[in-house]
Amino acid sequence: MLAAGMGASLALGTGVALAADTSQSNSVLSVTPAGEVGKSVMAQADALQKAIDAEKAAAKKAAAEKAAKEAAAKKKAADEKAAAKKKAAELAAAKKKAAEEAAAKKKAAQEAAAKAAAAAKKAAEAKALSWETPVASYNIGAAFGLAGNLWSHNHSGQDFVVPSGTQVRAVHGGVVVKAGGNGAGDGPAYGNAIVIKHADNTYSQYAHLSQVKVWVGQTVTTGQLIGLSGNTGNTTGPHLHFEIRKTPNYGSAVEPLAFLRAHGVKI
Repeated sequence: MLAAGMGASLALGTGVALAADTSQSNSVLSVTPAGEVGKSVMAQADALQKAIDAEKAAAKKAAAEKAAKEAAAKKKAADEKAAAKKKAAELAAAKKKAAEEAAAKKKAAQEAAAKAAAAAKKAAEAKALSWETPVASYNIGAAFGLAGNLWSHNHSGQDFVVPSGTQVRAVHGGVVVKAGGNGAGDGPAYGNAIVIKHADNTYSQYAHLSQVKVWVGQTVTTGQLIGLSGNTGNTTGPHLHFEIRKTPNYGSAVEPLAFLRAHGVKI
């Protein structure tokens, strides 16, 4: 096949190509072997394929990097979510533990308070049933039944020698039936005095007081402060005159120390 004109090329037979350059005045024809053309085409195809492969590889790498990045981000999010969940569980567990400890502490406190209240109640009940001395610390003075010119009759009570102002307490629970000066009705020799009636129908009397701190009709408990010792009435010095009586009045007294000892009091 022959193509004429400017820059025409001629292919002659198998494997031969003729190129005519009419720009030259001498009309020279150049001939390029078919093998060289094939190599050039193949080189171009290889280069194109390599470019395509490189582009694909780059795209694949980018996709892989993107997938890896997304996977890392997803993993990070999952890890953070798991960590948050774990922390929430730990906080919930800590809160539950704190609540349980608080509940246990409250229960223990309530049980301790109930136990203390029961013990206090038991102690109060025991004390209510008990008897005690009318003063905490003392020296024994003039005894019951003692004769002498200090009394018109034998001594009707037991003297506890204590300084003026010593606290005087009820030897047992009861109701005040006498209180005040002039022996609370038993005569001036007693000075300021108090008489308490007890549940077993016995009476205790406290005389020569400097102060009376109860009133008639008042209920008192064992050990309760009822007055202060003194030196009022017929005395030779500060002391507490104490009697146990069968009635509220003078003349019915019994031996007080023997009575107290019989009721468990150590003197």
